[in-house]
Amino acid sequence: MIRRLLLAAIAVFGLQVAYADGPDGVPAGQLKAGGKQTAGGNAMAEFGGGDGNFIATSGDGGRQTTLNSGTGANLVNVRIKDVASLQEARDNQVVGYGLVIGLNGSGDSLRNSPFTEQSIRAMLENLGIASEDGRARVRNVAAVIVTANLPAFVQAGARIDINVSSLGDASSLAGGTLVMTPLKAPDGEIYAVAQGSVLVSGFNAQGKAEQVTQGVPTSGRVPNGAIVEREVKARFADENVLTLQLFNPDFSTSVRIADAINDYARHRFGKRVAGEQDSRVVVIRKPEGVSTARFYAELENLMIMSDTPARVVVDERTGTIVIGNEVKISRVAISHGTLTVRITEQPRVVQPEPFSRGETAVEDATVIETETPTSKLALLDGPDLQTLVAGLNRLGVKPDGIIAILQGIKSAGALQADLVVQ
Repeated sequence: MIRRLLLAAIAVFGLQVAYADGPDGVPAGQLKAGGKQTAGGNAMAEFGGGDGNFIATSGDGGRQTTLNSGTGANLVNVRIKDVASLQEARDNQVVGYGLVIGLNGSGDSLRNSPFTEQSIRAMLENLGIASEDGRARVRNVAAVIVTANLPAFVQAGARIDINVSSLGDASSLAGGTLVMTPLKAPDGEIYAVAQGSVLVSGFNAQGKAEQVTQGVPTSGRVPNGAIVEREVKARFADENVLTLQLFNPDFSTSVRIADAINDYARHRFGKRVAGEQDSRVVVIRKPEGVSTARFYAELENLMIMSDTPARVVVDERTGTIVIGNEVKISRVAISHGTLTVRITEQPRVVQPEPFSRGETAVEDATVIETETPTSKLALLDGPDLQTLVAGLNRLGVKPDGIIAILQGIKSAGALQADLVVQ
């Protein structure tokens, strides 16, 4: 009898130890750690769970963590190409200085923009026309800065769009034509040459007593206005390691991208090829037997669950407020009211009495009115976006008031999000 009781006690104690060894209550009996090694030679353990296997490795080789798929409203199913781009496929910026001619009297005034006159003389001399020493009196020329982005892998002879912006005091570039302008990169080399008619979306109408301006008439675009003369040296086809950069840094999204690529690569190439470096960078190693372009073409359309941090963006100049879907506010009581002070000057003319030889004078009179609107005390609790917006609308305040409320909630520590003020 004593022997049976002793055996039963040992069995119960062994079960407790087995269940205590596993992480998060997972029985140690379900842990398999025998003989599996990662690419770097480190041991890999698999933990059996009710919903699936959690694979974890130690060391730098073959890291992979399968995150919970999640059902949050902030998770969006997107392609890898929509949230990240290749570092090896970056654009390059070019810039140049040129002249826009053919303006209808809206160009630079040569007195205020002497560099425009110097540029006109230099252009005429290059064309073989000798300029006189006298000052030019034209108002149909404007000095401009031309900018453009040179796309990745672009070849000589391709056309790109350019932006044209006035450098002097020209009032409009409408109807002008950009004269041949070389575009240079920071290395000083000419990579493109721009020329063409400038398209301006804004306009400027002026009379003797009134002026109307809509948009920005001093800047415009020339579609396909530049011809590429020199290609940027790229060795994309020879790259064995690709660097993927996220548009919006996020550790969860970075890990999900690496997991999705590794899951596809295990079935396609029989090995893992990706590893997350930080919240912005995912490093991918190209397997043998496939071109770099074809390899990334297979990966960029893989679907992942993208996540973004809770954030509120406020633009005080325009009164624009953008609230992310995951923004939450702890329960707070808010009272919002503004004091309006109105000052009116009403000067009065005081006339002297008849035959008093006095002088007519002006007497100042000021009327000050104050108004305090009825302020509301509201209980604001935003467990989700819809409740938060409804609570803000219930206060009945304008956008500038909502901005002040959000800043106050952030100062009180009740806004569970990042407040970005532009």
